[in-house]
Amino acid sequence: MEQQIRFCTTSDGVRIAYATIGQGPPLVEMSPWVGHLQFEWDDPQSRAFYEGLAAGRMVVRFDKRGTGLSDRDVDDLSVESRLIDLRAVIDALGPERFDLMGVSESGPTALIYTARNPQQVSRLIIYGSFHRWPHPPGIVEPLISLIRSQWGMGSAALSAIFVPSGDPEEVAGFTELQRLAASAETAARITEVNTGIDVTELLNEIRCPTLVVHRRNDTVCPFDVAREMAALLPNARFEPLEGDIHPPYLGDTAAVVDAIDAFLAGRERLLVRRPYASSPGPLTVLFTDIEGSTPLTERLGDAKAQEVLRTHNAIVRGALMGHGGREIKHTGDGIMASFPSASQALTCAVAIQKALAERNRGVGAALAPSQDAASGAPTEAIRVRIGLNAGEPVAEERDLFGTAVQVAARICQQAEPGQILVSDVVRQLAAGKGFKFDQRGDFLLKGFSEPFRLFAVSYG
Repeated sequence: MEQQIRFCTTSDGVRIAYATIGQGPPLVEMSPWVGHLQFEWDDPQSRAFYEGLAAGRMVVRFDKRGTGLSDRDVDDLSVESRLIDLRAVIDALGPERFDLMGVSESGPTALIYTARNPQQVSRLIIYGSFHRWPHPPGIVEPLISLIRSQWGMGSAALSAIFVPSGDPEEVAGFTELQRLAASAETAARITEVNTGIDVTELLNEIRCPTLVVHRRNDTVCPFDVAREMAALLPNARFEPLEGDIHPPYLGDTAAVVDAIDAFLAGRERLLVRRPYASSPGPLTVLFTDIEGSTPLTERLGDAKAQEVLRTHNAIVRGALMGHGGREIKHTGDGIMASFPSASQALTCAVAIQKALAERNRGVGAALAPSQDAASGAPTEAIRVRIGLNAGEPVAEERDLFGTAVQVAARICQQAEPGQILVSDVVRQLAAGKGFKFDQRGDFLLKGFSEPFRLFAVSYG
C-alpha cells in the first residue's frame, strides 16, 4: 500500500499538502496539532497504523497550513483557517459524503465542520480530543514560552507529555517530528489558539453517528473531558481504551483501529452498545425520573423544558460512561440503565445526584428570570429520583423486561426528589463496599402482593 501526496490551494491562496492511502469510501483525517505527511509515512509504526486504518477504505490526510509539507509562511492560524484548509481538501477530492476524523486539537474543528455541513459528513470520529480547552493558563503559558524561546527543549518537554510511557525510540521520533513539522513560532501560535477553544454549544447540533475514542490516562486531553463531550453529543458512542500515549499511531494502535473499524462497520453498534444476549444474567437496573416534568413543561414551554431534559441526559450519560453502565432506553422523563454489579450502579447513582446538586447550586433563585438568563446561570433546578433493583431480567429486542425491571421502576416512583432508593437485594450485594444505607420501611409496590423493604443511600 502506497501513499499518494498531492497539493491543493485554499480560497485564501495557501497551498495544502494532502495524501491518500488505500481505496474505498473516504475517511478524512484532519491534521493533528503538528504533522508531516512524509515523515509519518516513513516511520514504520505510524505507517502500519495508517495502512491498518486504510483496509477497505481510502484514508485522506493533510498537513494544515504552517505545518509539514503545506505552506509554512502564513499569518492566519485560527480555527477558521483550519476549516478553510479542510474545505480545500474536500473540494479537491470531490466526494458528496464522507466520514470525518478529528485527532487531538483537530477534534473541535471536525465538530464545527460537521455542525455546519451535516449533509456532507456521514459519520464522525473524535480521537484523543476535547470540546473545550481543558487546562488552566498557569500550566500552558510557561510551556508556550518555552516552545517559543527554545523549541528543541520545548519539543522534548511536549514529548514527555504526549508519549509518557513510550520507549526511547518513540519519544525521540515524536520529538523529531514536532521540530520538523513546524517552526517554534508556529507551534506556539497554534497552542495559543487552542487555549481559546470551546465548542460546547455546537454539540447538540451534531446528529450524525459519532465515535469518541480516548485513552484513559491521556494527560494531553483528560479522559473526563472526552467523556463529557461524548455525553453531550446526541448520537455518540464512547470507546475508552487503556494507555497514556496521546498519538493514535503509537502505543496500542490495534485497539484504536479495531474501535474505528467496528464503528464504521455499521450504525447499529453505535445506537446500542454491546447488545445483550437473550440471557444477560444478574444485573442491577437503575431508573431516573425528573421531578415534575409535566408542570415544568407547562411553566417553561416545550423548548426550555427540553433544555432541562438535555442537561439531565448529559449528566446521567456521562455518569453511565464513567461507571460501566449501559443505557437501555430513554423513558421520556428519565433514563433506564443496567450494570454488571450493584456497587457500580450505586457509585453511578451517587455521581448523578452529586453532579445535579453541583449544577443546581448555580440556580439564581433570588434573581428575576431575566437576570438569570443574562448571567448564563441555570434558572431551573433539576431534581431526580433514582431507584435500583437487582435480578435476572429477560433481554429481548435490545430491551430488558421482567420482575427485576418492574421492581426497579416502582422503587424509583417511591423515591423522593434527590434521593437514591434501593431494594434490599441491592443493599446486600453491596455489603462491605463502603455505602451507607438508611432503612425506609416496607413498601407495597404497585402490581406486587408482597411488600419490599427499601433503603435510602446516604451520599452527602
